Amino acid sequence: MTLRNAAATKQRILEHAQRQFAQNGYAATTVKGVADAAGVSPNLITRYFGGKEGVFLAATRVEIPVSNSFDGDRSELGSRLAASIVERWFGAPEEDPLLVLQRASGERPEAAEALAAFLDTNSLEPLYRYLRDGGLDDADARARAAAIDAFVLGVSTRRRVLRSELGDPAELQAWLSATIQRLTDG
Repeated sequence: MTLRNAAATKQRILEHAQRQFAQNGYAATTVKGVADAAGVSPNLITRYFGGKEGVFLAATRVEIPVSNSFDGDRSELGSRLAASIVERWFGAPEEDPLLVLQRASGERPEAAEALAAFLDTNSLEPLYRYLRDGGLDDADARARAAAIDAFVLGVSTRRRVLRSELGDPAELQAWLSATIQRLTDG
């Protein structure tokens, strides 16, 4: 197998693993099920990822570009963040690795750790730096960033993990925008 084919095979496995974990959860997803869906031998999953936990962590690796949400005036932060959140939640909700991590974090310590690390790196810290660099003192910037982070995680958990209805995207975006802005402004 050439290196390029190996890379394509790994990618195909990851795509099917994301779908399987999103649809079935961690406990119900099997290496054989992922392998069958990807059209490969289960041995390849072991070779490339070390088994179920490895393919789970690889399939739920989350990369969300957040820098564009922090470009601009603080008075419009709520609007920018809400637009980004609603776009993600309504984009491909059943294949969202962040949603898979949220759902699995109660049963898998490594999922909880991966989710916490993602939120710290991609949400809490950039938001804190943005608010601090925007003129808030250190303690106030940290407190407001933590409040926004907790609010968004709570709404996400309530509406996505516990599977309440997300509702109308425009109404959800307006509510998120207003609430995030209130937390931003103090």
